[in-house]
Amino acid sequence: MTDSLSKDKRSWNMSRIRSKDTRPEKVVRSLLHRMGYRFRLHVKSLPGTPDIVLPKFKTVIFVHGCFWHRHPGCRFAYTPKSRVDFWMKKFEQNVNAHEKATGELKDQGWHVFVIWECDLSELDSLGRKLSNLLCEN
Repeated sequence: MTDSLSKDKRSWNMSRIRSKDTRPEKVVRSLLHRMGYRFRLHVKSLPGTPDIVLPKFKTVIFVHGCFWHRHPGCRFAYTPKSRVDFWMKKFEQNVNAHEKATGELKDQGWHVFVIWECDLSELDSLGRKLSNLLCEN
């Protein structure tokens, strides 16, 4: 199957995809801040460069896009119809890198929490989950 967009248009679309300061990430940061939590962003010295780090609670939060990180059972974790081999390899690399980083963080004593992009539709529920998570630590 061929791409419905020209090579230049597809390249432009892909260049607009951010890895930091995404809309979902900003929503989670805003929620945490309103709840009174203070945190650090994108700590490069930690495995996987977590999106949000709460040192006081020894907790890291990854805000994952359902498509890029293959959220199991999520309708947003579809596979494109063109270049299937490329996408499957890309997705596998993303998942493996996250699993490796998670293991290393846990070995260092960090609590690891993943927030999926689709979880942002229920901010009240997400706020309760975050409160419970941080109260346990």
